[in-house]
Amino acid sequence: MLWLAAYIGSVLAINYAFSLAPHLDLVWSCWAGLIFILRDMVQVRYGHWSLAAMLVATLLSFLLADPFVATASVTAFAVSELIDWGVFTVTRRPLRDRLWISAALSVPVDTALFFGMLGIWDPTVWAASLASKLAGVSAVWMLMRARSARPATA
Repeated sequence: MLWLAAYIGSVLAINYAFSLAPHLDLVWSCWAGLIFILRDMVQVRYGHWSLAAMLVATLLSFLLADPFVATASVTAFAVSELIDWGVFTVTRRPLRDRLWISAALSVPVDTALFFGMLGIWDPTVWAASLASKLAGVSAVWMLMRARSARPATA
């Protein structure tokens, strides 16, 4: 339940924050990396029900955030979520690999759709968004890889 609450709360909070202070788009772009990790953990825990979590987060965003920001967010998340879902459904690789592959495919699409719909073309913001999202999932991948490489204790 913790992953679910953290995911929905983060989507809502970032959309609300972006609506209140769009000039801090670089800050919000870095925060977005966490949401991708949370989304993947919700999908691992709840499977296809992760789409329901996305719908709840979207509806709350529409109620509390700027509808223009919420529309860009839901469009980007919907497309990236479908990419993510496809990777998790089709790929039978270890979880850590599915997390990284899904991010490598969905993060650029999410970034382009979100900022493109908002008319934000600043390469610094785009680079920060891409880097934070990929860095976050890469850190999780490395931790999971190191954990699986540890010898079992008797």
